[in-house]
Parts: sequence; structure tokens; C-alpha cells
Amino acid sequence: MITDEEYGRFDAVGLAELVRTKVLQPSELLEVALRRAQALNPKLNAIVIPMEELARERARTQLAGPLAGVPFLIKDLLQDYAGVPSSSGSRAFRNARHVPDAHSEIVKRWLAAGTLIFGRTNTPELGSKGITEPLVWGPTRNPWDLARSPGGSSGGAAAAVAAGIVPVAGASDGGGSIRIPAGATGLFGFKPGRGRTPTGPGVGEAIHGAAVNHVLSRSVRDSALFLDVTHGPELGAPFIIAPPPRPYASEVEREPGALRIAFSARSPLGTPVDPAVSAAVEVSARLLEGLGHHVEEAEPEIDGLELARDFLAIWYAQLSVLMRGARERWGARASDFELDSLAMEAAARGKSALDYASAYVHWLEHGFKLAQFLQRYDVYMTPTLAQPAPRIGEIATPPWAAAALKALMPLGMGRAISLTPGTVERVALDNLQMAPFTQLANVTGVPAMSVPLHVFPGGMPLGIHFLAGHGEEGRLFALAGQLERATPWDARRPQLE
Repeated sequence: MITDEEYGRFDAVGLAELVRTKVLQPSELLEVALRRAQALNPKLNAIVIPMEELARERARTQLAGPLAGVPFLIKDLLQDYAGVPSSSGSRAFRNARHVPDAHSEIVKRWLAAGTLIFGRTNTPELGSKGITEPLVWGPTRNPWDLARSPGGSSGGAAAAVAAGIVPVAGASDGGGSIRIPAGATGLFGFKPGRGRTPTGPGVGEAIHGAAVNHVLSRSVRDSALFLDVTHGPELGAPFIIAPPPRPYASEVEREPGALRIAFSARSPLGTPVDPAVSAAVEVSARLLEGLGHHVEEAEPEIDGLELARDFLAIWYAQLSVLMRGARERWGARASDFELDSLAMEAAARGKSALDYASAYVHWLEHGFKLAQFLQRYDVYMTPTLAQPAPRIGEIATPPWAAAALKALMPLGMGRAISLTPGTVERVALDNLQMAPFTQLANVTGVPAMSVPLHVFPGGMPLGIHFLAGHGEEGRLFALAGQLERATPWDARRPQLE
């Protein structure tokens, strides 16, 4: 047997080794994870759809793969498990009792690697926010401070990993949804590049490749191994990404060499950045110099406010497609969706096809400008978050806007909400102040990561963000491994029990 304390010392790679060498049985690891979930989830609300019996049944089978026997959780969005309800954080989906009849491709690959999936984690409605407070399930709480959010949209996954229920959990990232919660909870959060991991079946990419599946973890090597077992083409993928020259797990052990690293702590929106965040970026720059890298302050010539508007224009339209699908498939009504989602849909309906096409062309232009910048630098470093993780309820639609929406929606006047002067857009941009740095990697499709290098005064985690060019996941893993060896963070754990 293994105690809770002993279980918490191991990452996924370590737990898999215990199973491989027959020190422990998969069922023993699963029962520890279930026990921890039972004790901690009532405080966190991280797991919203339990799958204990399915996992127990699977643990009794002959498991194979490099992660055989590792307890695991999947996100309640984009990561379907056949026969298990999927709500996507929305009353519309839950009320329809939506039960997928097939695994998502990413789930197939996690299962093929031997993981034991025992639950689905909380997410905001349709993954649309950087916090995890859906009305259908209630808010997920940050293990470092239960009054605060773990971020989003992979907030449930982050809370479960940070609390030690599992060493790694499934996550996805369409605007920072892996990296934002990683920064808020002291985890390593890696976003692969466009097309690196599957999003099917049925669709070969999500949001023009801006949204990708991967995991949240404590250790760098866990994230690298999980990418090793999931990357690669899938049926219907619009393009084929060149495979890496060597396994990502081996990159973690390699020295990255002397890199040219640009950094900036300035918000691309021109909004405030906490002084502790700016100081942490400066300390990180000095750390990198000490490791032999060439570091200088610089940033790409991209209008951050324009990029945010282009990001929101595409995001709102894609969200609206999901909402329309729920109406057509299940007869969902306006009351089945949250006010904020209805507002985003209204904003999208106020735009034309020409507006959408223009925003997408701008995406390509932003990508070209970033590529030009990355001709001079190997890596670009910023903070992950501009501020500490927000308190539960702190980021919400202002009362004046909520009142207007409630009055308009029953009358079918949602389209009257205009993005010029921009009621909905203004609220959204205000909310992006917490995390103005992450969307660049999604819009341009490059890999990026949040590394838990610092803490705020008072102890809340403070992540540092890095991105590199297309196909440079290996470079980022090598740098992350070097940073993990230089400034180990695993000993920093929240005290919940």
C-alpha cells in the first residue's frame, strides 16, 4: 500500500514506474486518488462528473503503455468519454443529458498510454472565460486560497493537480486556458503549437487551430511524456505537423544551449501590471543570464489592443456556433445559457461575415509579425498573469451590464448590443487585464508555457510565460527542464488538510 503523503511525492512518471516494477498495482494508486478526491473535492469543486466505477473496472484489466496505472482526470470540454455525460460547463448541455457515443481522439490516446480516468473537471460555460465559475456546477476554488479562483478555463484540472488529487490532468487552451490556471496555482502549463495534438473526431482543428488539448502538471517531464503519447496527425486534420526530431521526454534532460531571449513585463493592452509581477520578470531575466542565455528587453511590434479585438471577434463567433448547435440539436433556450454567453453571442451577431474574415486576416498578420520578431530571438518571455488570481466573483459582468442584458434578452433585442462603442467588448477587455499576455500564442499558433518560478508577497503563485516559434516545443521543454533543475518548485505545495 501507499500513503497519501507518499503518493503526493510522485509525479506521473514516478507512479508509472511503481506500477511497471510491480511495487504497486494500478488499483492501489486509484484508491489513493479516489480517497484524496473524496477528502478534498468538497472544498475545491474541481471534479464535477465522477467516473469511479468505470476507473475501478479498468484498473482490473491488463493495462499497457508508458503511463499504465496513473490516476487521471479529463476536462469537461473537448475531451469526451463514450457513455459519460458531457456538460461543457453549460446548463444547455446538462439539461439535454448529452452523452457522447465515442471517445475524443485525445482521450483514446490517453487511454492507450494506460491512464486511469476517474472523473471530469470543472470548466466555465463552453470554456469561454479565464475563471472557472459556471452557474451549472458552481465555482472551483484555488487550493492556495479557497477565496480565490484557480483561473480558467482548465480551472478544475488545475485545482485537482495543485491539491495533489492527481499529478497531472487533462486540459485545453484556446486563449490561455492551460497557462492561466498554471500561473494561478503554481503548476507547469504547456500549450502545444497549432495542430500538434488532436481535437477530433469530426473536426481536425478548433478555432482555426487556436484551441489545443494537453495537460496541466507539476513536473516538466510529465508534460513532455504526455505530449509524446498524444502528438501526431488524426483523421481529418487540415494539415500535418512535422514530428519532433526526438522524444519530448528526452528534451527535458538536454541543455538548451545559449538562447536569445527577449522579455517584457508591459501589458500589451496598456493596463496595469502588479509591481511584484514586473519584479519577478526582472529576476527571471537575471536567472536566465546566469544560466548562460543572452537576455534583453524587447517585444514584437504588434498592437496588443488590436490583437485582443481580433481574438474576441473570432472567439465570440465560434462560441455562438456552439450555442446555435445546442438550440438546433436539443431545443436549448436562452435561459439555458449564462448571461455572459448570451452577451458574447449578441456581440457576434452584431458583426458581419466581412468583419469575421477581416479579423482572421489580422490573425495571420499578427503571426507574420511574431515570426519576424522570432528571427531575432529564440524565446519571448512575459508574465503569465498581470495580477494575483482573482477572488471568486471578482471577475463578473458589472451590475449595470447584467441589468441591461436581462432587460434586452427576453425581448429578442440582443443584437442591439453593439461593439461600437462596445459594451460587451469593453467588459471583455476589462476582464483580459488579469491575463493580457497569453492570447498571442493562440492567435499565432505557436507553442507556449507557464513556468512556476515565483510567488507573490503573501504566497500566491506567480508564473512566468515563454513562447517560441512554430515547431519549437522541444526548445521550450529543454528550457523548462533547465529552469526546473535551477529553481525546483515541487516542494511548494498548498496546505489544505
